[in-house]
Amino acid sequence: MEQVHSHNEFIEKAKASEKAFLLLFKSDGQQSLCAFQNLQQALAEQPDAPVFTADVALVRDIHGEYAITSVPSLLVFEHGKLSSVIKGCQDSSYYKAIAQNAVYRAKARAEGKAPKRVTVYSTPACSWCNTLKGWLRKNNIPFTDVDVSRDEQAARTLVNRTGQQGVPQTDINGQWVVGFDQNRLKQLLEI
Repeated sequence: MEQVHSHNEFIEKAKASEKAFLLLFKSDGQQSLCAFQNLQQALAEQPDAPVFTADVALVRDIHGEYAITSVPSLLVFEHGKLSSVIKGCQDSSYYKAIAQNAVYRAKARAEGKAPKRVTVYSTPACSWCNTLKGWLRKNNIPFTDVDVSRDEQAARTLVNRTGQQGVPQTDINGQWVVGFDQNRLKQLLEI
């Protein structure tokens, strides 16, 4: 995790990564401290993940650039463009899954393979969601887990893309699987 002091510094450092993350936090905020510590704990096993931090009490030009009005917020960038915002303090396992996915993609690209971009949209209380995530882990498929009960923007995006509100829903390189359809998942993941 690397601290940045300006928007330009972040853009310069993040441009080498296909996917990069920026935690905006306020050093004296309880939720911000929670997010910072959980992210730090998650990155202990993923030190190569492109994760940056900025304290909004010291860095004034980033949150306005992306219309961020509350902290903590984890900004997710793909190819230098903001793709999503994860608000609030998340569990360290949530941050760990995000970091693992970014590292997996970078390694696969370095080996000349096309990594699968897998995003699971779920809620903590959904038993099929947990079954799906367990199945992906068992098959060593890294994925990003988006809790739609905590991320309003992701929930709206999900409905706009699939027309469905239920979970789990899985995005595999732009192909959608609604529910836990193992045959379709195997086909798209080529396993």
